[in-house]
Amino acid sequence: MSVKSPVIILHPADDVAIAREPLKAGQKLEDGLTVLQEVPFGHKVARRDLANGAPIKRYNQIIGFAKKAIKTGEHIHLQNMEMGNDFQRDYAYCVDARETPKAAQKDTFMGIRRADGRVATRNYIGVLSSVNCSATVVRLVSDHFIQKGLANFPNVDGVVSLPHGLGCATGFDSEDLHILRRTIGGYAHHVNFAGIVIIGLGCEVNQIGDLMKEMKLNESKMLQVMTIQETGGTAKTAARAIAAIEEMLPVANDVRREPIPASELMLALECGGSDALSGISANPVLGYAVDKLVAQGGTAILSETPEIYGAEHLLTRRAASREVGEKLVSRIRWWERYCERNNAEMNNNPSAGNKVGGLTTILEKSLGAVAKAGSTNLTGVYEYAEQVTARGLVFMDTPGYDPAAVTGQIAGGANMLCFTTGRGSAFGCKPTPSIKMATNTILWQRQEEDMDMNCGGVVDGDASIEALGEELYRMILRVASGERTKSEQFGYGGLEFVPWQTGVMM
Repeated sequence: MSVKSPVIILHPADDVAIAREPLKAGQKLEDGLTVLQEVPFGHKVARRDLANGAPIKRYNQIIGFAKKAIKTGEHIHLQNMEMGNDFQRDYAYCVDARETPKAAQKDTFMGIRRADGRVATRNYIGVLSSVNCSATVVRLVSDHFIQKGLANFPNVDGVVSLPHGLGCATGFDSEDLHILRRTIGGYAHHVNFAGIVIIGLGCEVNQIGDLMKEMKLNESKMLQVMTIQETGGTAKTAARAIAAIEEMLPVANDVRREPIPASELMLALECGGSDALSGISANPVLGYAVDKLVAQGGTAILSETPEIYGAEHLLTRRAASREVGEKLVSRIRWWERYCERNNAEMNNNPSAGNKVGGLTTILEKSLGAVAKAGSTNLTGVYEYAEQVTARGLVFMDTPGYDPAAVTGQIAGGANMLCFTTGRGSAFGCKPTPSIKMATNTILWQRQEEDMDMNCGGVVDGDASIEALGEELYRMILRVASGERTKSEQFGYGGLEFVPWQTGVMM
């Protein structure tokens, strides 16, 4: 990729070049190609003539098919390219699996070691609702502490409420109910919470007693449960929860940060508001940092099953075992059936913003999204909100919708998050800190107040993936040590708790 070239060619076999800047009709490129139409920043221009129905490659992988003849120099996008259904993936289980490199030097961060040995990056008290009917009460409780402040408890990062819209009008043994309980249970158990209060209404399907039993949770001074109906109303329940938290605060405050091996980090990987540059800059930069963390013995969670669709073969090829690879493919097949019974299709995933940013099909989006996963073996595949126990790179089955995906990853134990964006997603996810990465310099200059890092130098030609990957890895260690991210400074994270709903609401 030439610094002076107005386009980026990712692989010699690619049928497209990516516009590093807006291209004008008649503009001549250095390889002899003449642009026939205006091509927006980040969009694709044809490098060769393509017949109607011909496959179109980017990353040396098929991203779609020509839906009419395309001439060299034409803008390739929705008007002349479609996903098609004739693409083949060779899963070739485990053929690219390799021994994971081990770091020569063991890195550390300043973390909080809990009594049970687990390691936290933040120190919150959480207020969870079992059902939407108690959402207002949990907000009243957290609002009380926001107004009062925690000046006497400087080691507590805050009291955060996590309301949601579910918990009733579903089957008593439904998949939805088990997913919700797994999610709430994962948050109640999350290492970044020193204490938890769970508040219900009392008559909901998601009974707190059943939740506690299913998730093996036990009441204690630092885990209190109550319902509005049993306690006697809204004001009495809020007062009882506030009193419980006031007793928790001195215990939660009695912590100190200490040097902790980087192997104790569990990093969630997310991309939202993606553009065509995500797979060129921010995602590969994150992938580089993931490889560094895995070499330290840490864990990274890739997710968003609809956004690896068509690229899953790149993961099955480096699965640590055939069983791991087949489990990933089984989740892909589940999604195909899920879309079919809901009259949807996987190619519905690219959003309006994705398309404006130059992404045309889910295949193209997925091939860029997988770059977040680095290059090490896939060591495990987990269902939504399931507790992650494997080390290394793992996959969790989640929707592509950012709040729902990240909610599942945090429920699974993620104590850090890196979130790449090309369009400008504003997002945070208490109790886990979120590092936001811009894919292009234009976004960074427009929305720097929400972004923690600019990866646009890769596109501009003045920074390398390796250099920015090193910078990101060091930032991960600093944020894990307590440095606050932009989304934390704005207070994001309480309203972004969105458990996945898969089935029927009665």
